[in-house]
Amino acid sequence: MSELLVDFITSLDGYASGEGWPGFWGLKGPEYLAWLGEQPEATHLMGANTYRLMSGFAAGEVPAGLDEFRPEEEASVDELTKASKVVFSSSLEGPLTWANSTLVREDAVEAVRAMKAGSSGLLATIGSVSLCRSLLRAGLVDRFRVVMFPVITGATGAERIYDGYPDVALEMIEHRTFDGRIQLVEYRPSVLEHPPLGAPA
Repeated sequence: MSELLVDFITSLDGYASGEGWPGFWGLKGPEYLAWLGEQPEATHLMGANTYRLMSGFAAGEVPAGLDEFRPEEEASVDELTKASKVVFSSSLEGPLTWANSTLVREDAVEAVRAMKAGSSGLLATIGSVSLCRSLLRAGLVDRFRVVMFPVITGATGAERIYDGYPDVALEMIEHRTFDGRIQLVEYRPSVLEHPPLGAPA
């Protein structure tokens, strides 16, 4: 059975991106980049908006505010191009042009449920805030990982991650600091029907 990892990169105040900010809020460092390079092979899951953005990068479109990609950003996009990707969308038309991408038009929750049951290995999301919320609400997420960058983007932040989430209890299974400033936290999530009635023992 496959394991499903929801994986977010955020500002401290829970935004997935910020208008005018460079990638990784301009704060990535050698420890963090090395850790990214060590991540296991996965099948990446995403929605239409993330696909449009990332496939554009793969085709050479440079994000607004940048003149060109940095070498480490090019390498990251190249690795993602080589990886297996599943895109959930009713608006995109197939076949998808980004290499190794499969379009799925059926309900994402049921499709991921079948993927988990019918295969082994790691399934990992990229961006796709609404997709991740649906998968978590359905109880399909095995690990919930957030890498927080030390910025608050209250004025320029885009894509608030946690709006519309259910209540979720989180059991920490890993934490780490990269380059003295970037904080990783990883949890096993449990969706709650109501807040706990008492304090933890």
